[in-house]
Amino acid sequence: MLAVRKARRKLRMGTICSPNPSGTKTSSEVCNADWMASLPPHLHNLPLSNLAIPGSHDSFSYWVDEKSPVGPDQTQAIKRLARISLVKKLMKKWSVTQNLTFREQLEAGIRYFDLRVSSKPGDADQEIYFIHGLFGIKVWDGLMEIDSFLTQHPQEIIFLDFNHFYAMDETHHKCLVLRIQEAFGNKLCPACSVESLTLRTLWEKNCQVLTFYHCPFYKQYPFLWPGKKIPAPWANTTSVRKLILFLETTLSERAPRGSFHVSQAILTPRVKTIARGLVGGLKNTLVHSNGWKSRESSLLSQERS
Repeated sequence: MLAVRKARRKLRMGTICSPNPSGTKTSSEVCNADWMASLPPHLHNLPLSNLAIPGSHDSFSYWVDEKSPVGPDQTQAIKRLARISLVKKLMKKWSVTQNLTFREQLEAGIRYFDLRVSSKPGDADQEIYFIHGLFGIKVWDGLMEIDSFLTQHPQEIIFLDFNHFYAMDETHHKCLVLRIQEAFGNKLCPACSVESLTLRTLWEKNCQVLTFYHCPFYKQYPFLWPGKKIPAPWANTTSVRKLILFLETTLSERAPRGSFHVSQAILTPRVKTIARGLVGGLKNTLVHSNGWKSRESSLLSQERS
């Protein structure tokens, strides 16, 4: 997914940095790992909501555990079917939407993360996991991986969008929020006016993490932003043509002030889509067969023009 904030300036991204044999980078080399720090000075005072910021969908789903129980985000019918071992292998083909870890996504320039979390049935330790059909890694492990990157790249700003919660009571939420606080500490940016946030103001305060929490619990913690501050309209279609029309329409209709905006450039499989490409999986059935890669490049070219 590409999380797009309407850009008043056209931003070009470079290539992922890899050390050259001498261990140094040339002055002309643009590094995605530090692309915010590398922006020209006239963009430092632009509201953050006016920058185009790349993001990923189901950001954590680069790995899911076939041996874990089926997640509470699935129907009872799916849970019954999953008792057959082959079913979980097929589920994995449709649950994995990323092929890069958090660290690798950050190094590639991703700064918005779409996060869905859940407790695990039978766990007595209140541990919270990422989830997309099947359970992923522990949230704590993911947060620590992100924090390690931020410590090494102090001028990069990220958006953590906790937008789906499953099988979580008050105790689970308190545990999760505590984990967020423990992981990032003073890097957390308190909720404030969207228009007041610029790269410069965040750098001056040493803040690097904006955490959006789509649950009333955000009211209890100053560093949690309400979910309504980052709407993410969803096209829910398998058609590239309909998706692009939806993206253009919702972007043009976004609120002019008071919130960020996520453009979910994703295709969503329907039941018949999954049935038709059950063995092939998400990538082969919905992405490659639709020619989405070439159309996505065309769409991005239009955004830059």
